[in-house]
Amino acid sequence: MSTAIDDDLWSAIGDPTRRRMLDLLLAAGEGTATSLSEQLPVTRQAVAKHLGVLDRVGLVHVTPAGREMRYRVDDAQLARAVAQLSTVGAMWDARLRRIKRIAEAIQRSQEQ
Repeated sequence: MSTAIDDDLWSAIGDPTRRRMLDLLLAAGEGTATSLSEQLPVTRQAVAKHLGVLDRVGLVHVTPAGREMRYRVDDAQLARAVAQLSTVGAMWDARLRRIKRIAEAIQRSQEQ
């Protein structure tokens, strides 16, 4: 599993409406643009556009169901996003440790 940062994936996840949609899909197992729009403060058309973004980056899979499309979260792509987040978190932890060491060294030198 690659942990290289995927900017398109994180751009899609960065939107709060799309994150809420992912939460709703994870809780229900699947959903349609209509069922999601009933739970969100946006129109069905807006939900459909957001689902298109999530589909393009592979976070959801779509299956035709009569006149509607059913969406479900792609577990592997979500796991990839989590792995990327862990990688970014570890990089920032290392940076913050270095900043702390530098600040402590400055403080020690000023106390002498």
